[in-house]
Amino acid sequence: MKTQKQQYVTIKGTKNGLTLQLNDDCSFEDLLSGLREVLLLEQYTDGREGHKVNVHIKLGFRYLTEDQEARLTEAVSENEHLVIHSIESDVMSTEEARRLKAEAEITSVAKIVRSGQVLYVEGDLLLIGDVNPGGTIRAGGNIFVLGALKGVAHAGCNGNKQAVIAASRMIPTQLRIAQVFNRAPDQKEDGNEMECAYLDIDGNMIIERLQQLAHIRPNLTRLEGGM
Repeated sequence: MKTQKQQYVTIKGTKNGLTLQLNDDCSFEDLLSGLREVLLLEQYTDGREGHKVNVHIKLGFRYLTEDQEARLTEAVSENEHLVIHSIESDVMSTEEARRLKAEAEITSVAKIVRSGQVLYVEGDLLLIGDVNPGGTIRAGGNIFVLGALKGVAHAGCNGNKQAVIAASRMIPTQLRIAQVFNRAPDQKEDGNEMECAYLDIDGNMIIERLQQLAHIRPNLTRLEGGM
């Protein structure tokens, strides 16, 4: 009978508490019943009086409604020595899926970003045009400017440190990747070499010739066979 109960949950003790891997094939009601019975079999403690053991719940490919999550929390709390620390699911919410899709997309814009204007996209930005001094472009992913970048460019603005900034003419007011900002080195007015900016392994911003981008970020291209 004990084996039948434990098919609903696998319990693993770690230095951070208990990890409960829950069955994602059975019904929620069966899972809840089986979980209650398993947790009541023993009193899980860490030996310290009045101290609760953290429980990390892994749902697998099971999605819980708010009501189901509340009932699950209540079931675990019936054991007075346990407290839920985290609940993780491998199921992606619609909101998260939309966000990841947006961040993976390349938005192409043909315009001049003038002083006082701010252009923002959630994913990668391909700007066909210039960014004038006082203009700002921001992207959750990479920034590619087919033109002169003379204003402010902020790539990876949601914290993506792997983002890059590339421009036909790199003479910005400021470059920023994630939370690191810097100015590009001065460039001659007649210079026409395309450049890119990225963060190295130490978090320093580096400016390189665009030809180095394939070696710096080999996974940047989405075409089969690489760059």
